[in-house]
Amino acid sequence: MTVTAPYAVVPPTGTRRLLAAAGPGLDDHERTHGRLPAIGPGTVDEIGLAGIDGRGGAGFPLARKLAVVAAQAQRGRSRRAPVVIGNAAEGEPASRKDAVLLERAPHLVLDGLVVAALVVGASEAVVATSDRLAAHVRRAIDERVARRSGAPDPVRLDVRPLAHTSFVAGEAGAIASVVDGGRGLPEDRVVRLAERGPSGRPTLVSNVETLAQAALVARYGAAWARSVGSASAPGTRLVTVSDVTDPTGAVVLETAGGAPLGELLVASRLARADPRRAQAVLVGGWGGTWVPAAALDAGLDVDGLAPWGAAPGAGVLAVLDDRTCPIAVTARIAAALAGAAAGRCGPCVNGLPRIAEVVAVLASGRPAGDLAGEVRRLTALVDGRGACHHPDGVARMVRSAVTVFRDDVQAHLGDRCLHAGGAR
Repeated sequence: MTVTAPYAVVPPTGTRRLLAAAGPGLDDHERTHGRLPAIGPGTVDEIGLAGIDGRGGAGFPLARKLAVVAAQAQRGRSRRAPVVIGNAAEGEPASRKDAVLLERAPHLVLDGLVVAALVVGASEAVVATSDRLAAHVRRAIDERVARRSGAPDPVRLDVRPLAHTSFVAGEAGAIASVVDGGRGLPEDRVVRLAERGPSGRPTLVSNVETLAQAALVARYGAAWARSVGSASAPGTRLVTVSDVTDPTGAVVLETAGGAPLGELLVASRLARADPRRAQAVLVGGWGGTWVPAAALDAGLDVDGLAPWGAAPGAGVLAVLDDRTCPIAVTARIAAALAGAAAGRCGPCVNGLPRIAEVVAVLASGRPAGDLAGEVRRLTALVDGRGACHHPDGVARMVRSAVTVFRDDVQAHLGDRCLHAGGAR
């Protein structure tokens, strides 16, 4: 749905942008943001200048994705028009941001789909998400259809409920496969999705938060987007803060990019996220990186996290308090991630279960040689060799645990635990 000029609305200020509307309905959405302006070639330039990166974990610049798919369509190498897919599978166990966005601002996500589709020349755009969240998207699409009263729309919007929203089900290739009627498993691809997806069409898969950010930039421009945030994380982002042992109580914040980790823990108001009790934080998701409490002054952006070997990823901060055994927690996460693998490549079939087994032995406190060295050897073997990036994330998480929790590793090798009640 596009018009030549947007409603005269005042751009949101501060950090309440994605979640600025009073409610999820179309009227609240348009009162807050107006309608989409005309979308043209300059939109991609603004998105690039705004620095919108992928919010599903990879952090790839959206403008580059759009440019590749648009160029592919213009070259005419595919007989079929491109397709745009909004990824809201959110299989990451510690993330809740996509769910909050679809519940509270579904029209901003749909606007982002329209923006991307018009830029790349697609006539179809789909949101892929869980059954529960699909109902919110379907309601928003129906509102738009009713508002049009039969008028044609250049982009057909749809929602595809996913049978599974496991960890690997959110991988771009798996999502594209589901939308095309496939099995929804990651595949080792020689040709990029942007060039030819499962249906033979150039395919753009982008996280729904990324698309919602594009809808804002299409309205208000790059300068407005960069009026908050940091140099390497301009604008705002959604962050999920939780206790790493119990993600069900997670809190989602909209915050300026680059906000210090400690400030975000305080803002969550979670008792288990009190910085004074934090032993470490798993940054980016379960396939992210452990950083110690000494990193709480670091900003949640590429520059701030670089010294700790971490990245924002999916905007997840899973906090470990000072009374919980980090080796036991790492072992549980490694086992869960090994069990979530698609089983389509050697690293998933053999590497991840073996990594989980070694960490479990370490957590049990039964000395068995150089277990820390064995962890490093195994993680090096799976790095970069999977059909998707799932093995890389597991390797990164476990390797960072061995480094950050060095004293705990040594204690467990000596059949003791530094934390009361720690599993051995």
